[in-house]
Amino acid sequence: AGEPVALVVAESRYVAEDATALVDVEYDVLPGVNDVLAALDPAAPKAHCGADSNVAARVPIVVGDVDAAFASAPHVYRETLKLHRGGPFFIECRGAVAAFEEMSGTLTFYAASQGSHRLKRALLDMFDFADHQVRVITPDVGGGFGPKGSFYPEYSAISAAAIELGRPVKWIEDRRENFLATHQERDQVWELEIAVDDAARILGVRGRLLHETGAYVPWGIVLPWISATTVPGPYVVPNFRIEFLSIFTNKIQTTPVRGAGRPQAVVAMERLLDRVARELRLDRAEVRRRNFIRPEQMPYKVGIVFRDGRPVTYDSGDYPTCMARALDHAGYATFPQRQADARSQGRYLGLGIANAVEATGLGPYEGATVRVSTTGKITLYTGATPQGQSHKTTLAQIAADQLGVDIDAVNVVTADTSTIALGMGTFAARTAVNAGSSTHVAACEVAAKAKKIAAGMLEVAETDLELTEGYVQVRGVPGMRKSLREIAVKSIGMPGFSMAGGMDPGLESTAYFKPDQSAYSNSTHVCEVEVDVETGMVRVLRHTVMHDCGRVINPMVVEGQIVGGVAHGIGNGLFERLVFDEGAQPLTTNLGEYLLPLATDMPPVDVHHMETPSPLNPLGIKGAGEGGTIGCIAAVLSAVEDALASFGVHITESPIEPARIVELLGDKAWRLER
Repeated sequence: AGEPVALVVAESRYVAEDATALVDVEYDVLPGVNDVLAALDPAAPKAHCGADSNVAARVPIVVGDVDAAFASAPHVYRETLKLHRGGPFFIECRGAVAAFEEMSGTLTFYAASQGSHRLKRALLDMFDFADHQVRVITPDVGGGFGPKGSFYPEYSAISAAAIELGRPVKWIEDRRENFLATHQERDQVWELEIAVDDAARILGVRGRLLHETGAYVPWGIVLPWISATTVPGPYVVPNFRIEFLSIFTNKIQTTPVRGAGRPQAVVAMERLLDRVARELRLDRAEVRRRNFIRPEQMPYKVGIVFRDGRPVTYDSGDYPTCMARALDHAGYATFPQRQADARSQGRYLGLGIANAVEATGLGPYEGATVRVSTTGKITLYTGATPQGQSHKTTLAQIAADQLGVDIDAVNVVTADTSTIALGMGTFAARTAVNAGSSTHVAACEVAAKAKKIAAGMLEVAETDLELTEGYVQVRGVPGMRKSLREIAVKSIGMPGFSMAGGMDPGLESTAYFKPDQSAYSNSTHVCEVEVDVETGMVRVLRHTVMHDCGRVINPMVVEGQIVGGVAHGIGNGLFERLVFDEGAQPLTTNLGEYLLPLATDMPPVDVHHMETPSPLNPLGIKGAGEGGTIGCIAAVLSAVEDALASFGVHITESPIEPARIVELLGDKAWRLER
């Protein structure tokens, strides 16, 4: 299961690597289990000795009278889908540096993490330190995608080594370790049925989700719960029953990877809808139109409970318009002619559609401190942990808007536990919603305090003042003003004097935004591909995304997130698969065996924004970090199936690799070409 068994410490990595050859470990080899279906067999080896079964959890999620809906349905279709395991495989692998200062008894810990404060709490518990004895710092991280949010055994091991040796200890994961030990995801089997009426309207969905958790459950049942509750998506599903099983195997444990169970659920629902369209001979987009939740139904209660224990209630969105615009940008109306023209040349084009809804801005909170020093410098502190999402740009922009300064005037310090007391970190498309909102609130409070102090200094009413270019000035009278530096000096008071107006000292404010529920983003993906029927190679020609994340703070930042997510989704849909032998030993242990999309594999990605503001936070924001991936895989699979429709090929797995396409085609393509 990718567990470290020994720690070797040396003056250099080279010496440490050589020294590992001196470590002999004797193992009692036990039979392993590497597949969820095999793990359910009562006679299968048990991942944990002494356990009665390999089932870690079994949870039903039910809405309505499902059996009655299916009994009366004129059409019922069944699908079994397999989504193979993949990983995060960020540019920067995991790593950490621990340094212990014996005189003060303090541990300073640098980590490529997604949550400094959560990591600090784990170290406090591990070593029974007082709060002031541990400081965790996360510099900018080279990609996280979810697994860097976990607490790994290596972190406690190098901390213990630093404490024991009284010297700083550094550990950097190499790529082979990354394949063997970093948490992974996607591994699921879905057995589903959909019931529809003669007009293709959904009457019910039911089935079973088999989720492979690996050897342990570090995140409990979060992943399968998210998957199961994501299935309805933007559609009206009046009757719904999914029983999910979280199943132990001897493989590396699964924890959230970009999308966190949602891409699998979108594949499941969108594959069902494509099946309905094919069986009833209807246009795929039309089937989706007939089943959309309408904008006038918002806020829409789905009837199920999300992983945070709150009812799933979509706060805002216009799903029909989102898809209509995406199809228009993708040239959906003219695609049949393009497809026919290509066929006349012996080329096979396909187009896929997928719609997705994503719960973003998960709680419980995120904080921000906005401080204007007596030098006039503005600093924003937050527990958010950037991994390439341009947090500093976005948060500085939010603060600057309220303080009337240029964005470059705001210095943003992230993920240092010594600068802000509490934080949750960056994961689950939550930072813009939570850290953005707390930044907005804190900056507004600083602006209000600056006006109050300046009003006293200028002997005018607060309502007559505005913040602009680093000054608080009387509106329309530029000469009557005080700089933020002057106001900050005034705010700390003078020795022996009372604070004016009984205000707290300092020109600063700390705010924590605590969302009552998730804000739901949505997207439509339209993917156009060409399939070489002789080799099975798939070339993505174009990918269109219409994305609604509420109010967009910085369009370039959001577009970067979406394009990156699409790259991740294309890889998941076409290339990325981790392979294990029958004993659960990993066979895919390097980037020569695990294929990631190259720049040459990427199509033009056409990103467009809708803005239906969320009523749940002061900025109207919804998250955007995972929207590029969540709907992408389903659209890719749909497009490949559409390209091969004349051969009767049906896609039921991801990734759909060239060898598998050739296998599905059999000799059909050979006979057709001749």
